[in-house]
Amino acid sequence: MGIKIIGTNKRANFDFTLLDKFEAGIQLLGTEVKVLRGGKVTLNESYVVIDSKGEVWAYNVNVPHYTFGNINNHTEQRVKKLLLNRLEITRIYHQMKTQNLTLVVTKMYFKDSKIKLEFALAKGKKAHDKRDAEKEKDVARKLQRGNYDD
Repeated sequence: MGIKIIGTNKRANFDFTLLDKFEAGIQLLGTEVKVLRGGKVTLNESYVVIDSKGEVWAYNVNVPHYTFGNINNHTEQRVKKLLLNRLEITRIYHQMKTQNLTLVVTKMYFKDSKIKLEFALAKGKKAHDKRDAEKEKDVARKLQRGNYDD
């Protein structure tokens, strides 16, 4: 079995410098899984928090309502629990606190018929960093095409 990407957070690479990526299982309801099989999810502005109990939660992962659902349908903005090993959680937490980083969701995908969430330790970019990154992409694109005249 391969990996089928459900959704990606394209703004994450633009707004943040992604340092270290992690993969976690995600605790979902039945109607959420049915919607995700259709490939509908919004990961913009989604982030991960480690609470005081040592549990990991994903916020702003928007899974729309199941169209054929009934009164037991899930809420769209439900906070979802991530499934990680205790050692991984403590390692991520210490890296996050010592380097003053944040956890940003980058993508959600099916892996071996299980839904996984990828998130990364990230450092926010300033406006000038974003412009520099955009210039570097333009130069690399022009060099690849072979029409760089500057």
